[in-house]
Amino acid sequence: MTISNEIINKKWVLKERPEGMAKKSDFDLLEEEISELSENEIMLKNKYISFDPTQRGWLNDAPGYLPPVQIDEVVRAMGVGEVIESKNDNYQVGDLVIGFAGWQTYCKTTPDEAGRFRKLDDKFPIPTSLNVLGATGITAYYGMVELGQVQEGMNVLVSGAAGATGSVAAQIAKINGCHVIGIAGGETKCNWLKNDCGLDEVIDYKNSNVAEELKAKAKDGIDLFFDNVGGEVLESSLNHINLNAKILLCGGISGYNSTEPLPGPRNLMNLVIRRATMEGFLVMDYLSKAQKALEQLEEYLENDKIKHQEDILVGIENCPDALNRLFTGQNIGKQLVEL
Repeated sequence: MTISNEIINKKWVLKERPEGMAKKSDFDLLEEEISELSENEIMLKNKYISFDPTQRGWLNDAPGYLPPVQIDEVVRAMGVGEVIESKNDNYQVGDLVIGFAGWQTYCKTTPDEAGRFRKLDDKFPIPTSLNVLGATGITAYYGMVELGQVQEGMNVLVSGAAGATGSVAAQIAKINGCHVIGIAGGETKCNWLKNDCGLDEVIDYKNSNVAEELKAKAKDGIDLFFDNVGGEVLESSLNHINLNAKILLCGGISGYNSTEPLPGPRNLMNLVIRRATMEGFLVMDYLSKAQKALEQLEEYLENDKIKHQEDILVGIENCPDALNRLFTGQNIGKQLVEL
C-alpha cells in the first residue's frame, strides 16, 4: 500500500464568492482521501501556508494575471511542504518544496508544471523562505533595483511599509543610500520601521492625516514611490513627486475588498507636469531570473542588513482569519499559517 492511500487531506475550498471582506462562510473546510500518485507526481505534507493581499483578488470572478479560484476549488496560496512520497526523479522524500501548495494540509502535484514549484535548501528557516526569500522579497528587489533603479541620494516613499513586500523594499532603498519615508498603520509598526529597519521618517495612516504628514515629511519631494496601497494614499503622494519621478504600482490593498471600483487619483496631470512615469508590475515576470534576487537577499540577511517579522497562526482552521488579518492591519510583517 502506498502512503497516498493512508492520507486524509484537510482543505479549504471556495464555497461562494465574497462580497467585501471574505467571511468564513465563503469557504468550506473539507476532508478527502488522497489518491495514489501518478508518474512524475510528488506528495507534499504542507508545513507553512503564505498569505498575501493578492489572494483576495483571486477569489473574485474577474480576469487577472492568474485565473480566478473556482467554486469548490482549493484556495490558491504559496506554501512550503516536505516531500513524503515521490514518483519524480528530481524530488526525493525529505526535500522541502515551495510553490502553490494551497490552503490544505497535503498537496499532490506535478512540480514542473509552469515552474511554480522549486526545492529549498535548509540554509534559512522556512518562514524566512516565504518572506524575504519568497515572492514578496523578490517583488521588492526587482521593483526597487530594476524598475526603480534606486540609487544614493534619492527620496523614496513606500506605502504598506510594514508589510512583507513593503518592509523589504524600504530597507533595500536604505541600503542603497536613500532617504526613506514609510507609511504604515499603528504605533507598533511605525516604531519597528523607524527603530529596527532604520527608516528616516514614518507616517501612521491610522492616527494621522497622510496628506498633511507628507507636506511636513516630504519637503524635498519624492523621486521614487513604491505603492502597495493605492486610493487616497496614491493621490496624496502624487502631489509631492519630483521631476522625472517614478511611481511603481505593486498593489492596491485599499481597494481589494471594495464592492464598487474606487475612484482614480484626480491629480494624474502631475505626471505630465513633472514628466513622471507610473508603472505596474508583477513578480511573475521576474521569476525566471529570481536567483539573482535571492542571492542578493541572502547576502543582506547574512549581514543583518534586512530586518523581518513573521506573524504566524497555527492550524489549518485559521486560514480565513489569516487572510483577513492582512486587511484589518492586525498582522505585522509576513502573515503565515503553520500546520
